[in-house]
Amino acid sequence: MGRVATDFAYLATIVAFILALKFLSHPATARRGNWIGAVGMLVAIAVTFAQKSVVSYWEIVVGMAIGGSFGAVAARRVKMTAMPQMVALFNGVGGGAAALISLAEFHNLAPASGRLHGDISVSIILSALIGAISFSGSLVAFAKLQELIQGRPIVYPEQQIVNGLLLAGVLAAGVAVVAGSEKQWLIVAVILGALLFGVLFVLPIGGADMPVVISLLNAFTGIAAAATGFELENNVLIVSGMLVGASGTLLTILMGRAMNRSIANVLFGAFGQVGPSAAAAAADTDGGAVRSATADDVAVMLAYAHKVVFVPGYGMAVAQAQHDVRQLADLLEARGVEVSYAIHPVAGRMPGHMNVLLAEANVPYPQLKEMDEANSEFPRTDVALVIGANDVTNPDARTNQGSPIYGMPILNVDEAQSVVVLKRSMNPGFAGIENPLFVNPKTVMLFGDAKDSITQLIAGIKAQ
Repeated sequence: MGRVATDFAYLATIVAFILALKFLSHPATARRGNWIGAVGMLVAIAVTFAQKSVVSYWEIVVGMAIGGSFGAVAARRVKMTAMPQMVALFNGVGGGAAALISLAEFHNLAPASGRLHGDISVSIILSALIGAISFSGSLVAFAKLQELIQGRPIVYPEQQIVNGLLLAGVLAAGVAVVAGSEKQWLIVAVILGALLFGVLFVLPIGGADMPVVISLLNAFTGIAAAATGFELENNVLIVSGMLVGASGTLLTILMGRAMNRSIANVLFGAFGQVGPSAAAAAADTDGGAVRSATADDVAVMLAYAHKVVFVPGYGMAVAQAQHDVRQLADLLEARGVEVSYAIHPVAGRMPGHMNVLLAEANVPYPQLKEMDEANSEFPRTDVALVIGANDVTNPDARTNQGSPIYGMPILNVDEAQSVVVLKRSMNPGFAGIENPLFVNPKTVMLFGDAKDSITQLIAGIKAQ
């Protein structure tokens, strides 16, 4: 395939990726964005196959068949509750691939050929370093989300000093390579050191911050892929990698703002580790009384309300209750009740988790209200139905300076006339602190699995 034809085909691929990213920014067009991105990737693969530099087609085909089959089966079988884990895992695989390519390129170009020029050596080191950190860090994030290891911060003595020294050593090895010391053991040291750093980097971060960590590691993978593009002199890989890196970085910043915390605080603050002040703050709620209700009681409240706001959280995702929630909403709307959904930016375990779940249940997009819009509606809401959301509805974020989530913007559900919380038990959320909302005089608790509770509410409303 000629150089001009290749460049035009890659340009079409780049345009497709940019359009896909634009369409993915809105739930109503996200499906179209996925298809456009997939077509762009198909064009890129076809053009790559047409290059004269391809040495062995059958090895590539076998690798694609194995990887593609695994990806297709995993994507079809994964539950929506496990989607954050899959995102973390697939993201890590991308970083690992970039690190392996950098190792192969270093082996091919240095030291015998003497072709490892400064710009290429910088790209190789960046790809190896960032890709390896993304790979191992994403695996730790996966393990935390999958509950293979505890979600709370795993803190070790002098962790920041240890991490700093380890990163300094890895960077020193990378600088040595760039300076001309083209030794195989140096690139191996960079990759192994970066792998260890990725593990130690994510272990002290609590489960509540995993959405931010996933976004950041996604940005790392994009940057590593872009660096790999410079190694391979592949324009489409450079542009697509930078698109991922830029969008992931922007999303990380926006997620940090949504939690009213700096990225440094997220990464080094060990959020989720309950210290003495947090424990004292939690103790303030111990004297309150929790009021429980039956499904029939709540059904009556909902049936005779004028406005109901659903507040979905991870509990809804765990119970796979989104379709039942949609059915309940349809019943209420048939009775003339105004229904909407209040979406917190960091509800669930990945960015947009609640949006994805509700879109799967075909909830009309106009009913999904972002935090600022939803908060303006709570004062005129008769019933706020909280389905497994915890930290994102905790009033301590507004009033209790001793709370670890103080300052985080929340959904002001306590401003509604009545609040119903669907929850399995009184166990705290990711942040590991109690929620004063549960003992608010306006609040009643409906204990049990969210799906079962919603099913009972549906039956109760039909009986009205």
